[in-house]
Amino acid sequence: MAEIKYEITKELGVISENAKGWTKELNMVSWNDHEPKYDIRDWSPDHTRMSKGVSLTEEEMQQLVELFNARDEEDSFE
Repeated sequence: MAEIKYEITKELGVISENAKGWTKELNMVSWNDHEPKYDIRDWSPDHTRMSKGVSLTEEEMQQLVELFNARDEEDSFE
């Protein structure tokens, strides 16, 4: 299996942390030397290991934000 090359180009923030110290983060990540994308996944404390996650283009992230902001008040995560 081919090695996956990645570079976290910008750390945008930590969403949560589990008991083992892994953090769910929103970052800009370049995968295999491609243009960086918004990326949500769990990372080990030293960023050498990661879980499966999701990467979004700028347009996809804008759509996600719009969908989140447009949710009905009764459907909010309060």
